[in-house]
Amino acid sequence: MYAVRRWSVRHARGMEVFYNAFEKAFVALHPVWNWIGYARVEKPVAAFEKVAKGLLFDCQMCGQCALSSTGMSCSMNCPKNIRNGPCGGVRANGNCEVKPEMRCVWVEAFDGSERMVEGKRAIRIVQLPVDRRLEGRSSWLKVARERNPPPPKALAAVAKPAATTSSPATSTTPKAP
Repeated sequence: MYAVRRWSVRHARGMEVFYNAFEKAFVALHPVWNWIGYARVEKPVAAFEKVAKGLLFDCQMCGQCALSSTGMSCSMNCPKNIRNGPCGGVRANGNCEVKPEMRCVWVEAFDGSERMVEGKRAIRIVQLPVDRRLEGRSSWLKVARERNPPPPKALAAVAKPAATTSSPATSTTPKAP
């Protein structure tokens, strides 16, 4: 897995192009996910996501994927689970202080971000702390939900015009609310 994870970082540009296209298609399927029900598709989508991202990135399924912001290097592979940059214990050769045989996840992240179009900007965005309640959940479905929020209730009420009845005795102009 470690070798494939390193390969994914070395090919971060191609992974970014693929993910952007995949995300666009996945988000476009929102009506399907909504029709089936996000709760019903959560388990099968999360299982597929775990296999695919597990193979390519050694994904830990935190539910809040930041791969596109971390040079395609999963920050959850850091033994300290540090989400926003290296800990300060990076060895001179770029390896981890906790696991000396492993290259620091954040050294990999900076290398990967240099290869990406949006990587240099994205890696500077501070990530929120990990919400442990989302572990094991699909981050793909989370993105689809976030990109397609439900309409506010006030707008939904405006979208449904009130039925008016007209009779010869009443005016044809609508009443003010």
